[in-house]
Amino acid sequence: MRQTGSCKVSAFGVFSNEATRSCFDKAATDVYTYTMSRQPLKKKSAALFDLPCACQNLRRVTRAVTRIYDEELRKAGLEVTQFGLLTALTATEEANQKRLSEGFAIDSTTLTRTLGLLLRQGWVCVRPGKDRRERLFRLSQRGKRKVAEAQPHWERAEQRLRTKLGDEGWQSMRQAVSRITEAAVAA
Repeated sequence: MRQTGSCKVSAFGVFSNEATRSCFDKAATDVYTYTMSRQPLKKKSAALFDLPCACQNLRRVTRAVTRIYDEELRKAGLEVTQFGLLTALTATEEANQKRLSEGFAIDSTTLTRTLGLLLRQGWVCVRPGKDRRERLFRLSQRGKRKVAEAQPHWERAEQRLRTKLGDEGWQSMRQAVSRITEAAVAA
């Protein structure tokens, strides 16, 4: 929190004075700061809030898992979102933005931003599609080398999580995530 004139500014807004800042605001600030850390969660799972909301639980697990993958993939100069797109293009060989957006269940704006970075890095090539609006993306040779460089780091991230879950937990997680994704897309 910093002082600006007669107001104090926090991550959650402006408070006219300390008296107007409730205990809830402080707790929310502490939780926000903690969950957005790039450091892996070190506290026991008992420290986690029992959240009644499916969305908040899924967002929390996604943040925690993303930290594991980003931590490993950072060694190859990638984030998990970038690695995901590169591996999707490896599997499909070539895809338009609509196909990539549907395959990742991601909005077009976010996908455009990530694809732009991959294009600037020279990891992806683009060519016109059947009409003027369609663009087809594929891995460049440089992109193929980047995937090969990142693969062992991704495997380490997978192994870290798989070790903690065990084989049965791993299979159960994969099935549950698949069912949840399909249900959410259909809802």
